[in-house]
Amino acid sequence: MSVQTLYTAATGMSSMETKLNVIANNLANIETTGFKRDRVNFEDLFYDNQHMPGTEDRSGQRAPVGIQIGLGTNIVATQSDFSQGGFKQTGNQLDIVIEGRGFFQVMDPSGDIYYTRAGNFIRNRDGNLALASSNIGRLIEPPITIPPDATDISVSAEGIVAVRQPGSQEMTQVGTIELASFVNPEGLLKLGDNLYAQSDASGTPTLSSPGQDGVGLIRQGVLEASNVEPVTELIDLITTQRAFEMNSQVIKTADDLLQTVANLRRY
Repeated sequence: MSVQTLYTAATGMSSMETKLNVIANNLANIETTGFKRDRVNFEDLFYDNQHMPGTEDRSGQRAPVGIQIGLGTNIVATQSDFSQGGFKQTGNQLDIVIEGRGFFQVMDPSGDIYYTRAGNFIRNRDGNLALASSNIGRLIEPPITIPPDATDISVSAEGIVAVRQPGSQEMTQVGTIELASFVNPEGLLKLGDNLYAQSDASGTPTLSSPGQDGVGLIRQGVLEASNVEPVTELIDLITTQRAFEMNSQVIKTADDLLQTVANLRRY
């Protein structure tokens, strides 16, 4: 009786524990603006090839199959699902959503550019548009400044930001929102605070006006909700729990067999 069964089942338990952590994070962020759920991708591990397929037997015939015993499983990646989340109507003039592909750009105080799907912006004390979901002043890029006496703010579907000031019936353009898109958005580095950073896997961003080059349009007074589906996550939670239990049962069974072998007596 080999102890390999113990190690094989242990890889299953370890992988299920990691998947459980991912599910927990998805459910914890069910109300996070612009959050994108993650899924876990598995791969099987190295195989113990005790008899290779296609080898010749004593009669010269080639075996149609072999004896290949797998040694467990491993998590190869956690992959983000960038499908569109639901829309929440807020009526706030500085709440905006991307309907389709793309990311807002924000500049960190360090000068680094980050990317986000969260569109809950506010005016800071200087009138600059900043990301409200951060406790650090991260300004939208390119910068947009709202005059302090603005009585009305309009954001068009094409990202044109205009304001109305006292004594004027006309809207005055004060800036334009640009969106960034990536060839491989799943390769973006997650930083927390609803932010992503460019990585070697994501590629360099392509900057476009809303509605052009395949990026989405802007909607004002709306926020994008998390795309976490509670029912789907709960089903994954149940199947993960059962898979963990079954792997633990395999370990118990293997332990029982080893105990039987250890208790053998010669008479």
